[in-house]
Amino acid sequence: MSARVPDPREVEELLLGGELRYTRVDAVRLSGVTREFSGRLWRAFGYPSMPDDAIAYTEGDVAALCRIRRLMDEGVLDEDGVIRLVRAFGQTMTRLAEWQVNLLSSMLAGGPQEQPGDEAIESIMRLAEKHIDEFEPLVVHAWRRQLAAAGTRAMAAADHIGEDGSRGPRLVVGFADMVSFTQMSRELNELELARVVEWFEETAADIIATCGGRLVKTLGDEVLFCSDSPRIGGEIALAVAEAIQDETEVPDVRVGAAYGPVLPLMGDVFGTTVNLAARLTSLARPGAVVVDTELATALRDEPGFEATKIVKRPVQGLGIIQPWVLRRPRETPRSAWSAVVDDPEI
Repeated sequence: MSARVPDPREVEELLLGGELRYTRVDAVRLSGVTREFSGRLWRAFGYPSMPDDAIAYTEGDVAALCRIRRLMDEGVLDEDGVIRLVRAFGQTMTRLAEWQVNLLSSMLAGGPQEQPGDEAIESIMRLAEKHIDEFEPLVVHAWRRQLAAAGTRAMAAADHIGEDGSRGPRLVVGFADMVSFTQMSRELNELELARVVEWFEETAADIIATCGGRLVKTLGDEVLFCSDSPRIGGEIALAVAEAIQDETEVPDVRVGAAYGPVLPLMGDVFGTTVNLAARLTSLARPGAVVVDTELATALRDEPGFEATKIVKRPVQGLGIIQPWVLRRPRETPRSAWSAVVDDPEI
């Protein structure tokens, strides 16, 4: 018997957890928000605009609008604050959903380049119907864990007062950039290139998490990370360079890192320190780590690090900078990042 291909509406109602029964006019009337605000809200979520008479909303959509209206009525958030919060949720969840669907499709279709057939689609539907209620709490749990960590960082940043009297976080910001990525992308097919990028991102993410840093974002051939501690930032930089260097089928990476004030915004980081880290990355040789004077000074008395001053360089937008090459002392073993988790000082 051939597999039954589900109707798109059936898929949507299963994953939304309810029947599509309301138009936009209905949703606005039942929730008590304005039509204009509902439009801004759906765009922020990343949803397409729907005609007023299209039946496209569920009880869950109406309940979400009601919750948002209560948050505004109680003064928790104003309208602009809600839109910014919703946009953050929407952009994050869009990537998560695409990642999950691609993962399931490749698993059931036999590979990432294979299109899922009718049987694979039916299997995905059965899997979703049976286990979606178990997946949902995992998403919330991960969000709460990350929220707790972000809240702790925010409190530490609020307590920090700089030498100039300014408040805000001082972080190590680092970039790890794959060398010769453009050339490699011409030599490998799409599947091989995807595997290399995935391995690079997974390896860097594991090291960053294990050491106690934060992966800010990935850009294919580059990752951006940060840490509150110079020691942790230095360990991440060296460990990433070493781990990639030990993999013969993956190009070396070059790492640049700087220590200083940053502006956290919408999950990203901005400021001169970030720009300096990016410029230092471009100065590093394959497999090397180059840092600024602030980070080199902070690591001067830390065991396991050795910073060597190199020739000053002019860089666009920052003038003349003093780079330092960061290495491990000769007696220190390489690729020790897996043991860092057991170090009580980190």
